[in-house]
Amino acid sequence: MSTVTLVGTRLASVGEEFVYHGEASGCEGCPYRDQCLNLTEGRRYRITDLRQSGQTLDCAVHDDGVRAVEVEPAPVKANVPTKGAYAGSAATLAGPCPHTECPSHRYCEPAGADFDEEYRIDSIVGDPPHDFCLLDRDLTLVEFEPPDDA
Repeated sequence: MSTVTLVGTRLASVGEEFVYHGEASGCEGCPYRDQCLNLTEGRRYRITDLRQSGQTLDCAVHDDGVRAVEVEPAPVKANVPTKGAYAGSAATLAGPCPHTECPSHRYCEPAGADFDEEYRIDSIVGDPPHDFCLLDRDLTLVEFEPPDDA
Protein backbone atom coordinates (compact mmCIF):
# COMPACT_ATOMS: atom_id res chain seq x y z
CA MET A 1 0.00 0.00 0.00
CA SER A 2 1.43 3.35 -0.97
CA THR A 3 1.73 6.48 1.16
CA VAL A 4 1.91 10.06 -0.05
CA THR A 5 4.84 12.00 1.40
CA LEU A 6 7.17 14.84 0.49
CA VAL A 7 10.78 14.31 -0.63
CA GLY A 8 13.53 16.56 -1.95
CA THR A 9 13.15 17.29 -5.66
CA ARG A 10 16.57 15.74 -6.41
CA LEU A 11 15.34 12.44 -4.94
CA ALA A 12 11.89 12.58 -6.56
CA SER A 13 12.02 9.98 -9.33
CA VAL A 14 10.15 6.71 -9.72
CA GLY A 15 12.21 3.74 -8.53
CA GLU A 16 14.49 5.80 -6.27
CA GLU A 17 14.98 4.22 -2.85
CA PHE A 18 15.81 5.90 0.44
CA VAL A 19 15.90 5.24 4.16
CA TYR A 20 13.71 7.61 6.14
CA HIS A 21 15.74 9.16 8.96
CA GLY A 22 13.01 11.20 10.63
CA GLU A 23 12.84 14.85 11.54
CA ALA A 24 15.75 17.19 10.84
CA SER A 25 16.44 20.35 12.83
CA GLY A 26 15.14 22.50 9.95
CA CYS A 27 11.71 20.83 10.16
CA GLU A 28 10.71 22.74 13.28
CA GLY A 29 7.83 25.09 12.53
CA CYS A 30 7.37 23.91 8.93
CA PRO A 31 3.75 24.06 7.69
CA TYR A 32 4.26 20.79 5.75
CA ARG A 33 5.38 18.69 8.74
CA ASP A 34 2.35 16.39 8.70
CA GLN A 35 2.78 15.56 5.00
CA CYS A 36 6.54 15.11 5.27
CA LEU A 37 7.13 13.36 8.60
CA ASN A 38 4.67 10.50 8.05
CA LEU A 39 6.96 7.51 7.45
CA THR A 40 8.54 4.99 9.85
CA GLU A 41 12.02 6.04 10.92
CA GLY A 42 14.82 3.70 9.84
CA ARG A 43 12.77 2.01 7.11
CA ARG A 44 13.64 1.74 3.41
CA TYR A 45 11.11 3.10 0.91
CA ARG A 46 10.79 3.11 -2.89
CA ILE A 47 9.15 5.94 -4.82
CA THR A 48 6.35 4.45 -6.94
CA ASP A 49 4.75 7.57 -8.41
CA LEU A 50 5.18 11.33 -8.68
CA ARG A 51 2.15 13.46 -7.95
CA GLN A 52 1.79 15.37 -11.22
CA SER A 53 -0.55 17.99 -9.81
CA GLY A 54 1.88 18.76 -7.00
CA GLN A 55 4.04 21.82 -6.93
CA THR A 56 7.55 22.30 -5.59
CA LEU A 57 7.31 23.56 -2.04
CA ASP A 58 9.96 25.55 -0.16
CA CYS A 59 11.93 23.56 2.39
CA ALA A 60 14.52 24.51 5.01
CA VAL A 61 16.25 21.11 4.62
CA HIS A 62 16.18 20.59 0.83
CA ASP A 63 17.63 23.59 -1.01
CA ASP A 64 15.66 22.83 -4.21
CA GLY A 65 12.41 22.28 -2.28
CA VAL A 66 10.20 19.21 -1.92
CA ARG A 67 7.43 17.61 -3.94
CA ALA A 68 4.70 15.06 -3.33
CA VAL A 69 5.39 11.42 -4.21
CA GLU A 70 3.88 8.04 -3.48
CA VAL A 71 6.12 5.56 -1.67
CA GLU A 72 5.87 1.98 -0.53
CA PRO A 73 8.06 -0.06 1.81
CA ALA A 74 11.02 -1.51 -0.10
CA PRO A 75 12.76 -4.83 0.46
CA VAL A 76 16.30 -4.81 1.84
CA LYS A 77 19.13 -6.91 0.36
CA ALA A 78 21.39 -8.29 3.08
CA ASN A 79 23.98 -10.94 3.83
CA VAL A 80 22.83 -13.41 6.48
CA PRO A 81 24.36 -16.59 7.91
CA THR A 82 23.84 -19.38 5.36
CA LYS A 83 22.62 -21.89 7.93
CA GLY A 84 18.82 -21.77 7.94
CA ALA A 85 18.61 -19.14 5.18
CA TYR A 86 15.74 -20.01 2.84
CA ALA A 87 12.74 -18.14 1.47
CA GLY A 88 10.11 -17.74 4.18
CA SER A 89 12.49 -18.24 7.09
CA ALA A 90 13.34 -15.62 9.67
CA ALA A 91 16.90 -14.29 9.81
CA THR A 92 19.03 -11.70 11.54
CA LEU A 93 22.14 -9.93 10.34
CA ALA A 94 25.42 -11.63 11.29
CA GLY A 95 26.72 -8.54 13.10
CA PRO A 96 28.84 -5.47 12.45
CA CYS A 97 31.81 -5.67 10.11
CA PRO A 98 34.78 -3.29 10.27
CA HIS A 99 35.91 -4.08 6.70
CA THR A 100 34.32 -1.15 4.85
CA GLU A 101 36.42 -1.80 1.72
CA CYS A 102 34.82 -5.24 1.24
CA PRO A 103 32.38 -5.41 -1.72
CA SER A 104 29.84 -7.05 0.61
CA HIS A 105 29.98 -4.43 3.36
CA ARG A 106 26.80 -2.64 2.22
CA TYR A 107 24.95 -5.98 2.49
CA CYS A 108 26.47 -6.94 5.84
CA GLU A 109 25.42 -3.56 7.27
CA PRO A 110 22.49 -2.66 4.99
CA ALA A 111 20.71 0.69 5.27
CA GLY A 112 17.17 0.06 6.46
CA ALA A 113 17.89 -3.01 8.61
CA ASP A 114 19.03 -3.27 12.24
CA PHE A 115 21.24 -5.87 13.90
CA ASP A 116 18.80 -6.49 16.76
CA GLU A 117 15.79 -7.16 14.49
CA GLU A 118 14.56 -10.36 12.90
CA TYR A 119 13.41 -10.25 9.27
CA ARG A 120 11.54 -12.67 7.03
CA ILE A 121 13.48 -13.71 3.93
CA ASP A 122 11.49 -13.06 0.77
CA SER A 123 14.00 -14.64 -1.61
CA ILE A 124 17.52 -15.97 -1.88
CA VAL A 125 19.61 -13.80 -4.21
CA GLY A 126 22.69 -16.04 -4.12
CA ASP A 127 26.34 -15.71 -3.23
CA PRO A 128 27.57 -12.44 -1.71
CA PRO A 129 29.77 -10.23 -3.93
CA HIS A 130 32.96 -10.96 -1.94
CA ASP A 131 35.35 -13.83 -2.75
CA PHE A 132 35.86 -14.66 0.92
CA CYS A 133 34.69 -13.18 4.20
CA LEU A 134 37.44 -11.50 6.21
CA LEU A 135 35.54 -12.45 9.39
CA ASP A 136 35.26 -16.08 8.19
CA ARG A 137 31.46 -15.94 8.07
CA ASP A 138 29.49 -18.27 5.78
CA LEU A 139 26.99 -15.85 4.24
CA THR A 140 24.18 -15.85 1.70
CA LEU A 141 22.76 -12.77 -0.02
CA VAL A 142 19.00 -12.54 0.52
CA GLU A 143 16.18 -10.06 0.11
CA PHE A 144 14.13 -9.32 3.24
CA GLU A 145 10.40 -8.72 2.96
CA PRO A 146 9.40 -5.16 3.78
CA PRO A 147 7.91 -4.97 7.29
CA ASP A 148 4.09 -4.84 7.52
CA ASP A 149 4.10 -1.75 9.74
CA ALA A 150 6.25 0.41 7.45
